[in-house]
Amino acid sequence: MMEWFNVGKIVNTHGVRGEVKVLSVTDFEEKRFAKGAVLYFEKGAEKEKVTVKDVRYHKQFLLLTLHEYTSLNDVEKWKGASIVIPETDLEELEEGEFYYHQIIGCDVYSEEGEQLGRIKEILTPGANDVWVVKPARGNKDIMIPYIDDVVKDIDIENQMVTIHVMEGLLS
Repeated sequence: MMEWFNVGKIVNTHGVRGEVKVLSVTDFEEKRFAKGAVLYFEKGAEKEKVTVKDVRYHKQFLLLTLHEYTSLNDVEKWKGASIVIPETDLEELEEGEFYYHQIIGCDVYSEEGEQLGRIKEILTPGANDVWVVKPARGNKDIMIPYIDDVVKDIDIENQMVTIHVMEGLLS
């Protein structure tokens, strides 16, 4: 059975020519949403193949024009839909590189072996990613910068990440 990966969400329509406003949740945004890229809209059990005709940025969103749709009425039904790709569209990564879906869900441990929590989300604010960890104890999320000084080991097979707990990281 084919596995599908979420790369975005249609948060709204834009204009009268069938553009959709997309919140990207992928690690290779420039490639996933490039002109000519094939994507799938998924809402409930319905899935439809679409091809990107044009893409532009608007604030923190992408605005996509698609070959298959030319009017607001055509795309209205896809508001709230997920944008997915099949596993066959995933590329081989170089040593030490990971897809978001491989990191999200990993348990996080200190170098001393203490379980700190589980990665629930990845933020991309700028220079480096920030991994958001739901703590094993307490309610306040732990924000881990994805930098060599902090992230010491990533074991995808066992879904484990080991970090160096720097001063102030857990406060």
